[in-house]
Amino acid sequence: MQDRLLETIAPYRDRVDYLEVRLEQGESTSISYRGERLDGVDRSFGLAGGIRACHKGGWSFVTFNGLADLGNRVEEAISQAKLIGNETTQLAEIEPVQDYVAVELGHDPRGIGLDTKRQLVEDYNKLLLEFDPRIQTTMSGYSDRFRTIYFVNSLGTCIAQERLDVSGRFGVIARGEGGVVRQGFESVHSRSDYDVLQGIGDRVKQAAERAVRQLDAKSVKGGQYTVVLDPYLAGVFIHEAFGHLSEADFVYENPRMQELLTLGKPIAIPQLNVIDDGTMPDLPGSLKYDDEGVPTQRKSLIKDGVLTQRLHSRETAGKMQEAPTGNARAISAMHPPIVRMTNTGIEPGDASFEEMIGDIEEGVYAVQMLGGQTNGEMFTFSAAEGYMIRDGKIAEPVSDVTLTGNVFQTLKDIEAIGNDTVYRNGGCGKGGQMPLPVSTGGPHVRIKNVIVGGR
Repeated sequence: MQDRLLETIAPYRDRVDYLEVRLEQGESTSISYRGERLDGVDRSFGLAGGIRACHKGGWSFVTFNGLADLGNRVEEAISQAKLIGNETTQLAEIEPVQDYVAVELGHDPRGIGLDTKRQLVEDYNKLLLEFDPRIQTTMSGYSDRFRTIYFVNSLGTCIAQERLDVSGRFGVIARGEGGVVRQGFESVHSRSDYDVLQGIGDRVKQAAERAVRQLDAKSVKGGQYTVVLDPYLAGVFIHEAFGHLSEADFVYENPRMQELLTLGKPIAIPQLNVIDDGTMPDLPGSLKYDDEGVPTQRKSLIKDGVLTQRLHSRETAGKMQEAPTGNARAISAMHPPIVRMTNTGIEPGDASFEEMIGDIEEGVYAVQMLGGQTNGEMFTFSAAEGYMIRDGKIAEPVSDVTLTGNVFQTLKDIEAIGNDTVYRNGGCGKGGQMPLPVSTGGPHVRIKNVIVGGR
């Protein structure tokens, strides 16, 4: 397949500044339950791709779903790029690569019958439905997707990468006295093995446990508190509030962010280290090459409190005269790659959880995330669970915990970083492309002077 794609683009290499073709062949299965009802079963096979051409700084993107007219689609992409290009193409230089990246398979889901997969989801869904009479409904789902993505470009790069994603998603809605409604979620993911979903009943039930626990929780009293984030919420915070600010397309187009995010500038406490690492094994955001054929790497976004790197595509790296980082990603070959995170997290520190809460007279322990939004440097997150911290101990549960602040001030208000680390799977949205597989992680993190809002 790679040879055929290279032969297709060979006659066109000198007609534009840059040309690439991505082709994706894959198969997928998804099964979902809503309450007691089987909500959907889908089995699909597909072949589709996209062509990008760049000429005098003008980009075009053309999709296709068959190889018969690929040459015509390439012509179309080239003519569109020439129509809009009127500047200078600036792409960071990279070495051409020839490689085939295979998945190291455990139990391959493609060899498992559809009814077996359906029964697995049904059994876990039943656990949730029967957990407590206050459970009103459930949302249980399974998906697997195996793809081979072929990539060739006018530089001579020729890469094929296999990718497997196996996921289980479990949610509940519980209703208590007075019409109080709470939600709980849990998810599981593997890049290599169907068996990640075997024997996880206790973990699945955690979704129901969270929702039921919160039914009796009173709304937190709004105010300013010392807050301890659990590893999941700490990871989501650094991804949403800071990670997106590290994506160079956002910085390049925003003069204020260029001023705030000058490399070499201290922006956090000296103990804080933040990374984005596409090379970590078996995580959703891991891949050997990004969707421009650039090798992924471990990046230190913040090192000892100092802003040291940002995330790049070849174009943003070229325009900002920085090195490419392997962060040009797309949710499929039918979408153009844009600057995206991989696996983003806070590096562990040296504080135990007991040490972090031991001297807090009154504070809040925020666990997991229910939702949130960011607007530039401002953020608001809603915790899935909350607990008061009183006299150095975890006390009563509280609900409606929302955390609001300015990310740059918050990075300076961190007081302690835990010695534990957990990475969880997630899906990131940007530029109409969602969900892109990523993971977020970190340790427990203690932050002073956080504005906490209740109901």
